[in-house]
Amino acid sequence: MSNIDPSSTFTIGGRTVNRIGYGAMQLAGRGVFGPPKDLEAARTVLRAAVAGGVNHIDTSDFYGPHVTNHLIREALHPYPEDLVIVTKIGARRGEDASWIPAFSRDELTSAVYDNLRNLGVEVLDVVNLRAMFNPHGPAEGSIEAPLSVLADLQRQGLVRHIGLSNVTATQVREGQRICDIVCVQNHYNLAHRSDDRLIDDLARARIAYVPFFPLGGFTPLQSDTLSAVARRLGATPMQVALAWLLRRAPNVLLIPGTSSVAHLKENLAVAELHLPDDALTALDAIGAKAVSA
Repeated sequence: MSNIDPSSTFTIGGRTVNRIGYGAMQLAGRGVFGPPKDLEAARTVLRAAVAGGVNHIDTSDFYGPHVTNHLIREALHPYPEDLVIVTKIGARRGEDASWIPAFSRDELTSAVYDNLRNLGVEVLDVVNLRAMFNPHGPAEGSIEAPLSVLADLQRQGLVRHIGLSNVTATQVREGQRICDIVCVQNHYNLAHRSDDRLIDDLARARIAYVPFFPLGGFTPLQSDTLSAVARRLGATPMQVALAWLLRRAPNVLLIPGTSSVAHLKENLAVAELHLPDDALTALDAIGAKAVSA
């Protein structure tokens, strides 16, 4: 793991991107619902991300809803030629800010058109189908019907490439029988290692793996270990967690989100953070305990 160059690039849908991208979810209001308090500050973060070398932005029209896509268009359109925007469909928001599965043909089709309109593009670079059998984590269930709808929209020229989110390895294999899958986006971090085998399988197939929640699900003891390593390296726990992910496998692409330019700069600096062998040993032990628990 320590031999992987954290500043390297990888491909997603045939497009080369820097491995540290940006997730736009936190630009929406509290609970990823409604607008942020400061719209111009949100647009400033997006511009700073691109100026800092980010050419992979993750978003969805159900963030807000519609809020983050509007912000991306307002801040960055016309888009840089090398920018890859990855969006998601498969859910919608209730009036109470709840997350509701949206897997029907009409819902999926409307979601694609909403993303096209709100991002101001004629074709979407990459669309991830988010499985919603369990909104809080992957759960088994066939994705054939909704993914076939998305594949049909791809054939119509509205979508260039297709990915999956919140899925199991079985669902990835099912999806690959329906269409080409260019990325998988799941919850994965030092303390949440259930996708270890899937990451390695995808790496062999040159398919991007995009983890989210880099600090989600840590026990107090695991957090203490991470914080101790961070203090020794003069870094933040988030920076160390992201640096470990970059070294986990060459197909791992990061999309840390923030509404702060200062935090954005910290995230981008992770590519230069060296994790010595003793730090990697301590960090790997967090995952080993999580897997055996």
